[in-house]
Amino acid sequence: MTTELFREDGYLRQCDALVTGVTSTGFAVDRTVFYPAGGGQPGDTGRFETAGGVSGDIIDCYHDRESGLHLHVTGEGGPRPDVGERVSLAIDWERRYRLMRMHSCMHMLCAAVPAPVTGGSIADGVGRLDFDLPDPPDRQAIEDRVNELIRADAPMSLQWITDAELDSQPDLVRTMSVQPPRGSGRIRLVHFEGVDLQPCGGTHVARSGEIGPVRVQSIKNKGRQNRRITMAFA
Repeated sequence: MTTELFREDGYLRQCDALVTGVTSTGFAVDRTVFYPAGGGQPGDTGRFETAGGVSGDIIDCYHDRESGLHLHVTGEGGPRPDVGERVSLAIDWERRYRLMRMHSCMHMLCAAVPAPVTGGSIADGVGRLDFDLPDPPDRQAIEDRVNELIRADAPMSLQWITDAELDSQPDLVRTMSVQPPRGSGRIRLVHFEGVDLQPCGGTHVARSGEIGPVRVQSIKNKGRQNRRITMAFA
């Protein structure tokens, strides 16, 4: 298994690691600061460098469910370290921080729209959630409420509960289409104080004020009771 350093601290930018596997497109390590694509959040990009001076780009990261390892993708023909080598890993921090801000913005949007979430995704500078709503919501009211929650500068904290504890509190799960990952014995909750509390494995800012001003980019009908709200940085 790859130790996921970013789960406890999303602000870590780099780490040293041991290469545990190599494929034709990338490599795996024993621990990492790279977030693997999942939960609607893209995988991190960045750089690696070996003790021997071999370096290259990491263009993506994803979790291999069978092995439990995180594959750091270098692409066909890209330089790769060897198994057993020590490497230094560094994420593209500016990109990651934008993704953190937008992911946290989606939690503000969740709090602003009192309806079940049917899907969602995050990209660099933009994010969207689909809500189970019979009628389109008021665009300006949503934008005003989300920005109000951001300006409140609510602190974020992490909590861990068991599968059984989550089963006893089903209202914590806002997303209808994606259930929290189970099997590890514990589930992480992201808590923006006084605003939002729900299971989430993504990376987030320490306070909602770090998100900055946002705007509603669009509201679209995606089915009889499915309203897609897309947010972007203002």
